[in-house]
Amino acid sequence: MNNELRDIAISSGMSAFGVGSIDDLRPHFEALPTEQTEGLSYGISIGVRVSDAVLKGIIVGPTRHYLHHYKMLNLLLDQTSLEIALAIQAKGYNALPIPASQIVDWKKQTAHLSHKMIALRAGMGWIGRNNLLVHPQFGSRIRIATVLTDMPLKTDTVLQRDCAGCSECLKACPVSAIGKSHEQWDKTACLEKLKYFAKVHNVGQYICGLCVKVCKP
Repeated sequence: MNNELRDIAISSGMSAFGVGSIDDLRPHFEALPTEQTEGLSYGISIGVRVSDAVLKGIIVGPTRHYLHHYKMLNLLLDQTSLEIALAIQAKGYNALPIPASQIVDWKKQTAHLSHKMIALRAGMGWIGRNNLLVHPQFGSRIRIATVLTDMPLKTDTVLQRDCAGCSECLKACPVSAIGKSHEQWDKTACLEKLKYFAKVHNVGQYICGLCVKVCKP
């Protein structure tokens, strides 16, 4: 079934697909009722590449063009998650598609779950210094989403890699929110800059793109 689901993802425009075991992560899905996730032991991670040409337009901060592209990628992810979930349901199993970008706790800036952690389990990449997923081919130039399921699936191998000597994102961050490891990422500094960009750059959403632009393994 892995290949069938992967084919759905790729034919829908996805650039990456992986499956991970997530039993131990479920207690951390605080925004999802336990009854809703019970028995959903597998996380399907899908990813779509961000346009290099759109990213080139980001010079000092996010643009309206990038905002539109960001929204369209999220829409494509949500549509593909739904297709995958429906295919699984048609086989008699449960599948829960998780919105690609939906804040459920505005103060904490958290979603239903961490797509990044699911992607990590699914062998899609590693956590970079910028605290984003880094795909081995696309870097952080990728948007991701998740489908949880109880369908038995073959899991992918977790990648044992890191950013090695690359520090381009440190140089690109205008508020020095990025450190030598993702544990040193300054969430407060990053969030304050996102608020500034949302207002001054007239994008109305907490996006940046500067560290994403320079992350190319």
